Amino acid sequence: MGLLSLSIWLPIALGLVIVALGRDEHAKAVRWIALIAALASFAVTLPLYMGFDTAQAGMQMVENEPWIGRFNVNYHLGVDGISLWFVLLTAFITVIVVVAGWEVITERVHQYMGAFLILSGLMVGVFLAQDALLFYIFFEATLIPMYLIIGVWGGPNRIYAAFKFFLYTLLGSVLMLIALIYLYIHSNGSFDLATWHKLPLSASAQTYLFFAFFAAFAVKVPMWPVHTWLPDVHVEAPTGGSAVLAAIMLKLGAYGFLRFSMPIAPDASHEWAWLMILLSLLAVIYVGLVALMQQDMKKLVAYSSVAHMGFVTLGFFMFDPLSVSGALVQMVSHGFVSGAMFLGIGVLYDRVHSREIATYGGVVNTMPKFAAFALLFAMANCGLPGTAGFVGEWMVILAAVKYNFWIGFLAATALILGAAYTLWMYKRVYLGPVENDDVRGLTDINAREMLVMTVLALAVLWMGIQPKPFTDVMDASVQQLLKHVAVSKLN
Repeated sequence: MGLLSLSIWLPIALGLVIVALGRDEHAKAVRWIALIAALASFAVTLPLYMGFDTAQAGMQMVENEPWIGRFNVNYHLGVDGISLWFVLLTAFITVIVVVAGWEVITERVHQYMGAFLILSGLMVGVFLAQDALLFYIFFEATLIPMYLIIGVWGGPNRIYAAFKFFLYTLLGSVLMLIALIYLYIHSNGSFDLATWHKLPLSASAQTYLFFAFFAAFAVKVPMWPVHTWLPDVHVEAPTGGSAVLAAIMLKLGAYGFLRFSMPIAPDASHEWAWLMILLSLLAVIYVGLVALMQQDMKKLVAYSSVAHMGFVTLGFFMFDPLSVSGALVQMVSHGFVSGAMFLGIGVLYDRVHSREIATYGGVVNTMPKFAAFALLFAMANCGLPGTAGFVGEWMVILAAVKYNFWIGFLAATALILGAAYTLWMYKRVYLGPVENDDVRGLTDINAREMLVMTVLALAVLWMGIQPKPFTDVMDASVQQLLKHVAVSKLN
C-alpha cells in the first residue's frame, strides 16, 4: 500500500474502528483516539508534498492495480499539482474539526468522530481517483457520513436539511452516471480518465456530456440557481459539519469541472463558457446582495460561500493560467477562511445557543481575544491584502480584466459586497456596548478554542503573505490542462 492509499484508507479504517468499538461511557478515551487518528492521517499526507516534483505536470506517486477485471475497472490513484493541496487541506481540516468538537459533542461521541474520519478518507479518495468509476464511488459515498452528521447532530430541522442535501446532490449525480456509462462504451470498455481525455467526441456528444457533468458538479459547488440547499444545510448542521462542508465538500464539485468537464469536452467547455461566466457573476453579485439581508450568522456565511465559490468557476472558464491558478488558490483559501468563520460562529453558539445577529452586540467587551480572531477572519472573508482571502480573488479579477474589462469590473464588486456584509455582521455582533445579559455573561475562549483559532489564523496569514508554495505546486499541471483544453477534438 502506497502513500496515496494510506491517505485514503487510514482515516477510514480508524474511523470504522472508533465507530465499532467506541462507547459513550468511554467518551474521553474516544476523543483522544480520534485525535491521534486524525493527526496520523494528516501526517501520512505530508510526504506527498515533500516528495512532490513541482516541475512535473503529470500524475505522480501513481498506484494502478486491476480491481474489477470483467469491466476493466482499476484501482488507479495519482496526485498532481491540481489535487495535492486539497488532499492536505482535507486532512488538516479533519484535525481541526476533531479538536473543535472535543467538549461540544457529548452524545454518540464515537459515531461523531468516526463519521468525520471516514468522510475525510472518502473525500481524499475523490481527489486522488484516476479511474472514473472509482471517482464516482468516492464522490457518492461522501454523502453518507455527511448525511448522518447533519441528521443526527444537527439542529431542530436537521432531518429536512439532511434529506434536502442528499436528494439535491444525488439527483445531479444520476446524469453524471449516465455520462460515465456513455464514455465507457465509447472508449471500448475503459474507465481510465487519461484515456477519456483523448477521446474524439462530436460537438453534440460533448455538449450532452458537458451538461450531464454540470448537473452533478454545479449542485455540489453550489452554483446559482442550484445553491438553495446550502443555507438550509449550514443552518441545521453541527459546527464541525458546516466547517467540513464549506471547507472541503464544496470543492469536490469544482474539482470535477477540472477532471471531467474541461478535458473530456473542451469544445463544449469553450462554447458554453459564457453561460458559466454569467452564472458565476450572478453568484458573486446577486448572492452577495442576498447575504446582506441575512439575520442568521450561519446563513450569512453560507451565502458568502456561494459568492466566493463563484470566483472559482469564473476563473476556470476564462481558460487563462492566471485565472485557473487563482481559482485553485481561492478554493484552498476559502477552505481556511470559511472553516474558521463557521467554527467562530460555533464558539458563540455553544455559549448563547443562538445564531441570530440581533442576539449579540458588544461581544468584544467580554471576549476580547476571540473578537480579535473573529476580526482577522472577517477581514480575510472580505479579501483584505495580506490574508488568504485576497490572493485567489485578486488573481481571478486580474485575469478577468484581461479577458473582458466589464467582467473584471463586475467580479471586483464582490470585494465591496464582501466587505459590506461581513463587516456589517462584525459590527452588530462584536462592537458597541453590551446589549443583553447573555453577552454580559460570556467568557473568553479557553485553551482548546485558542489552539484552533491560532492554527487557522496562522494558515490564513501564511497563505496571504507567502502564496508562492501554493502556486508553484499548481503551475505545471494547470499549464498542461489548458494546453489540452485548447486543442479541439472535432474532426
